[in-house]
Amino acid sequence: MEIGLFTFGELTTDPTTGRLRDPATRLHEFIELARIADETGLHVFGVGEHHRPDFAISAPAVVLAAVAAQTTRIRLTSTVTVLSTADPVSVFEDFATLDLLSKGRAELTVGRGAYVESFPLFGYDLNDYDDLFEEKLTLLTRLNETERVTWSGRFRAPLENAGVYPRPLQDHLPIWVAVGGTPASAERAGRHGLALYLAILGQPRRFVELADRYRQAGANAGRSGLRVGVTSHVHVARTSQGARDAFYPYYSRYIGDNMPAARGVPLRRDAFESWADPEGALVVGSPAEVVDKILFEHELLGHDRFLAQVGLGGLPFADTATSVELLATEVLPAVERAIGAPLVAN
Repeated sequence: MEIGLFTFGELTTDPTTGRLRDPATRLHEFIELARIADETGLHVFGVGEHHRPDFAISAPAVVLAAVAAQTTRIRLTSTVTVLSTADPVSVFEDFATLDLLSKGRAELTVGRGAYVESFPLFGYDLNDYDDLFEEKLTLLTRLNETERVTWSGRFRAPLENAGVYPRPLQDHLPIWVAVGGTPASAERAGRHGLALYLAILGQPRRFVELADRYRQAGANAGRSGLRVGVTSHVHVARTSQGARDAFYPYYSRYIGDNMPAARGVPLRRDAFESWADPEGALVVGSPAEVVDKILFEHELLGHDRFLAQVGLGGLPFADTATSVELLATEVLPAVERAIGAPLVAN
């Protein structure tokens, strides 16, 4: 089991000033978290992409290049790149460059986008939401497979025996597809033979069908080497009650601010406790509790990578850093012992 962490780079409001946190400070905090994760043995570090005033990261490859300079081993990925509103050629070149800078540690996670602010920003029509992603994913995989590409589609100029450079240090960039809950999206990842992330934001049992559909679609298309990863909201502390008490005020605000269904209303404590129960989606508690949750999901989904979204809601940096250290030093070894030999990052 590979275990890592990621952040969307949310800024949140400073409770003492009522202002959004300073993006420069937050970016340096993320780099420090990546350094801690690298030194303590976690496998993956990721950053998301948003184009809003309350998020600090709109250019994942740029942030990851800064992280590459401060780390030596950990794999670096976007979580996610909104491929629907990006140019696959530029995306591939950015991450191939990152791969060279990091000596072969770059990955790429693509998705359709849970938020839609990038569509008007880059001149795309939301009515083309799925068609954009399908076409651009097809082109991105072609670019990853071959140095020179001839291609045409609806949404960008055609390519005629075009060379796309630089090429990555790895033979191919690992490309993952992030899926929130749509069966067709899981099946598409399987048909393309790409690895799949399941964003567990509801009961984990709901995602068994998606994992099954993904693997079946891949088998039907003759694909091998399929991988499933799980992403979850996470906070680890020394004790269960300490983790919940420390995390709740920040997480409650995060849900109220960022989940459309919440309509700006903070999450109630009873709902928080329900989400954090042994079969719920929220991974919060002592190291032993977090191990149990990961193993429970592994029995359901058979995944071989777990990514923790950390620092939600403006949780203080010191608490987030402790959570990352516990994830590396106590959770990861216990999960590896329970599942078997650790995977070597590829």
